[in-house]
Amino acid sequence: MKIIKRLESSEQTVQYASQLSRVSQAPLVIFLTGDLGAGKTTFSRGFIQGLGFDGNVKSPTYTLVEPYQFADIEIYHFDLYRLSSPEELEFIGIEEYFTAKSITLIEWPDKGAGWLPQADIHVELMHDNNQRVVTLVAGTEIGQKILNALE
Repeated sequence: MKIIKRLESSEQTVQYASQLSRVSQAPLVIFLTGDLGAGKTTFSRGFIQGLGFDGNVKSPTYTLVEPYQFADIEIYHFDLYRLSSPEELEFIGIEEYFTAKSITLIEWPDKGAGWLPQADIHVELMHDNNQRVVTLVAGTEIGQKILNALE
């Protein structure tokens, strides 16, 4: 299944990601792709805040991963942009982040090729004049169920 949505502002991006988070459940892996400045971190912020996180959601560009703890799930927000080799993921114990209680958002997943599980949902963000176009594609049965619930 594929959903294509045109978003007119950063606020709409946050709102749409929040809607997605409210129909999501762990375990879940979401890949976020798009050019620099396309809205991957904005989308991630909306997703995390949609689950009830009140604090600042910052880009994990320099820390590689930012964890967010909730009562019954863990969110891990990765930004692999600065990864020089996919093998670096082994050193941080990447497999430990994918549990039955985790939702993992991964920006620049191509930088971790070969070390990441299959995405349940692939979110692609693109600029189109002053708007963003977000495309959501289900990669697994879990992703399909979530996108069906979003529609």
